[in-house]
Amino acid sequence: MLSQVYRSGFQSVSFRQRLLPWVQSIALSRSHRVQPSAIRHVRSWSNIPFITVPLSRTHGKSFAHRSELKHAKRIVVKLGSAVVTRGDECGLALGRLASIVEQVSVLQNQGREMMLVTSGAVAFGKQRLRHEILLSQSVRQALHSGQNQLKEMAIPVLEARACAAAGQSGLMALYEAMFTQYSICAAQILVTNLDFHDEQKRRNLNGTLHELLRMNIVPIVNTNDAVVPPAEPNSDLQGVNVISVKDNDSLAARLAVEMKTDLLIVLSDVEGLFDSPPGSDDAKLIDIFYPGDQQSVTFGTKSRVGMGGMEAKVKAALWALQGGTSVVIANGTHPKVSGHVITDIVEGKKVGTFFSEVKPAGPTVEQQGEMARAGGRMLATLEPEQRAEIIHHLADLLTDQRDEILLANKKDLEEAEGRLAAPLLKRLSLSTSKLNSLAIGLRQIAASSQDSVGRVLRRTRIAKNLELEQVTVPIGVLLVIFESRPDCLPQVAALAIASGNGLLLKGGKEATHSNRILHLLAQEALSIHGVKEAIQLVNTREEVEDLCRLDKMIDLIIPRGSSQLVRDIQKAAKGIPVMGHSEGICHMYVDSEASVDKATRLVRDSKCEYPAACNALETLLIHRDLLRTPLFDQIIDMLRVEQVKIHAGPKFASYLTFSPSEVKSLRTEYGDLELCIEVVDSVQEAIDHIHKYGSSHTDVIITENEKTAEFFLQHVDSACVFWNASTRFSDGYRFGLGAEVGISTSRIHARGPVGLEGLLTTKWLLRGQDHVVSDFSEHGSLKYLHENLPVPQRNTN
Repeated sequence: MLSQVYRSGFQSVSFRQRLLPWVQSIALSRSHRVQPSAIRHVRSWSNIPFITVPLSRTHGKSFAHRSELKHAKRIVVKLGSAVVTRGDECGLALGRLASIVEQVSVLQNQGREMMLVTSGAVAFGKQRLRHEILLSQSVRQALHSGQNQLKEMAIPVLEARACAAAGQSGLMALYEAMFTQYSICAAQILVTNLDFHDEQKRRNLNGTLHELLRMNIVPIVNTNDAVVPPAEPNSDLQGVNVISVKDNDSLAARLAVEMKTDLLIVLSDVEGLFDSPPGSDDAKLIDIFYPGDQQSVTFGTKSRVGMGGMEAKVKAALWALQGGTSVVIANGTHPKVSGHVITDIVEGKKVGTFFSEVKPAGPTVEQQGEMARAGGRMLATLEPEQRAEIIHHLADLLTDQRDEILLANKKDLEEAEGRLAAPLLKRLSLSTSKLNSLAIGLRQIAASSQDSVGRVLRRTRIAKNLELEQVTVPIGVLLVIFESRPDCLPQVAALAIASGNGLLLKGGKEATHSNRILHLLAQEALSIHGVKEAIQLVNTREEVEDLCRLDKMIDLIIPRGSSQLVRDIQKAAKGIPVMGHSEGICHMYVDSEASVDKATRLVRDSKCEYPAACNALETLLIHRDLLRTPLFDQIIDMLRVEQVKIHAGPKFASYLTFSPSEVKSLRTEYGDLELCIEVVDSVQEAIDHIHKYGSSHTDVIITENEKTAEFFLQHVDSACVFWNASTRFSDGYRFGLGAEVGISTSRIHARGPVGLEGLLTTKWLLRGQDHVVSDFSEHGSLKYLHENLPVPQRNTN
């Protein structure tokens, strides 16, 4: 059975459910032991991921940012009573504990030094003693009173120290059994406050812990609750070298400082530290807590079990922080996050509350989200002419401040040289012509914004003096994440201004200098009408995955970048819709009735004009009748001259004696001078191929047969379908939208190049005079009319 356990790991719930009764029986009876041969067997197997980040650091100063936590070498994990015990406070939450052991084992096997400070002995002892008492009472009552009185048995109140004495050995046996599954040895250390105050005992404890860590053993530390005296109130927190060990929070802090630990993770039954008691209407999770902020925090009641509440945790955390140890307080009980909470914290993800001594120079991303929300609402209340004036001013700034913009962009290009591939460098580069094109596009957006927000789409007379309107309104706060595309910033900013949306921008670090100056120009333009805060550039070390979790602040995420970026964001977004496309696998079908000159010209433009763009051609479909014709030869010669690498599809390869490299996948976005060529027998087969291997982005037919073209246009289910036109026309500027925030292949809301219209939603306005629904009942005095009313004509100038 053990070898089966080792091979499976703790990866599935079903496995844990099979394992836990066995582990519990070990812990309760201590009659099972793992044989050395089994341990040798497991060491030959491993599915633990290893990392290559440097783990050595000089202790003395805590980490300033979450992103630095991945460099933590020595880590203490404190498990609160609410984390390790069941809801009935009798017995342990075995599934949760197994998950924690798994995470600690993963980090230990990465080369880190892990220590556990655990509660649970009292709860486990209570379970064992209750079992013994019930068994004893049932036997006595069965002998004297009969079975009918067994239901009336009362369990006496159990003294905590006795429970701790009875539960300590079983708790440790449980940890031993679980850690053994990962070839990790654990050792138990019980301490009291006196062990830290007696210098000799303190040195002995320190030496023991260091020796265990040197031997790759996980120390499991707990207060010796069987003999510990009551804590003296107000006797701790008098300095770095003095903290009274009166609960496991203070023990964990003392241990972390004594052992010069890099990181202390305190797991409780709340998400972290809130600015008011959790559960209250206005409670907000504090992402980063700084010394001195405790005066602004109201603490609630302590958890259902354990000795310390959140106030004790904060005091212990601040004491450890003062001693040079970084601290994170997080939830270890939530079923959706407890399975990876520890590893997420070490990876630098935004989990729980991070204690830091370094305050950032600017606002937090949460504050930026609030500013964008407030600024966007003010922006939406401006007159259309005022929003247009802001955009015109931004367009003027792009040309007036051209030299400063290009100088900043030059810095980015110099720093990116040798680090970015050529297609990305091309995207990163700005030029005078690009800035002029941007300015023209922005003026187009300004012209189209005159009748965007507040436009009436529908009017209905519900009843006499009761009229309903559907009008356009901004979506809210947009988060736009873009890579290597500084020209994206003014485009998106102009569209957000025109649509009255607040905007959070997250650019790639490779465009830091360019993004900074472009954002300053956008805010300068916004300032002319007092809405400077509506557009925010996220300059903090926020990870994209963390931004995607801000579902209470962000209404729509728009990724602009590689297909991998879009996929990652779609995966990370929790509760926030994502507008975009993960791939741009664009097809062009050359029909048997295609023009030779048109086909060559269109293929060249679609593939070679800008191969890194998402609307560049990736797969060329050739009708079978065109093989070995002048048209086909001319296309191949042109591709050879343009140095395009050709990948042959399966059918195309079968027609050739010496074919190019056969394509690995027909569903590939190359983003470079590479092209897949495949042969089809008909327009229907071309359509079927596009539906099977395409990404619903942009697909084209080249033919002189209008009937065939219309069949293709009507039957291809993509966002953009063209006839005798380059795929590169799939662009907001070329469509006359002024600019675009991206191209969407989704089927909800907006599809294709998303311009101003795609950033609007609607709301309903109902104007009445003391109307109530009961008046329209069967015996009421009013009747529904539901008359369509004329809608004001849209200004198209």
